[in-house]
Amino acid sequence: MSSAKLTHPNISNGWFRESGAMWPGQSMNIEVNQILHVEKSKFQDVLVFESKTYGNVLVLDGVIQVTERDEFSYQEMIVHPALFSHPNPERVLVIGGGDGGVLREVIKHPQVKEAVLCDIDESVIRVSKQFLPNMSVSYADPKVSVHIGDGFDFLQNKRDYFDVIITDSSDP
Repeated sequence: MSSAKLTHPNISNGWFRESGAMWPGQSMNIEVNQILHVEKSKFQDVLVFESKTYGNVLVLDGVIQVTERDEFSYQEMIVHPALFSHPNPERVLVIGGGDGGVLREVIKHPQVKEAVLCDIDESVIRVSKQFLPNMSVSYADPKVSVHIGDGFDFLQNKRDYFDVIITDSSDP
């Protein structure tokens, strides 16, 4: 293992900068304590850094996906309204969401007997287990199973199987 200091093109002078065509005229900057992980997976650029104020931050293709400080607000709102609206959500599918936060919220519901996560990129799951343990804790639950692959392909053989399907994907 190399002891070389990690670098990333979105981090300069101790600051991470997110900007792009989706947000013309604006950018998001977060002060970085240290870069924890840099990887180019089969599908995307994966970055994890420890920030000064937001805890660990997961970034995919230059776009912030989650921060330890505020991830709960997104995870809770994408899960609980759907599961509370269903009369008996026993089988739940999460497409995307490799950080595990949505899955963590899903298994809080006692009616859920099976929670399946389908993510196309195993690296997000692996990296989240290492650097985002409070989000990825649900992977150890016996009700949880993981399928690595395309969500649309996975659903072809599971028509009418799941009670609730939640898509937790990156912005287009």
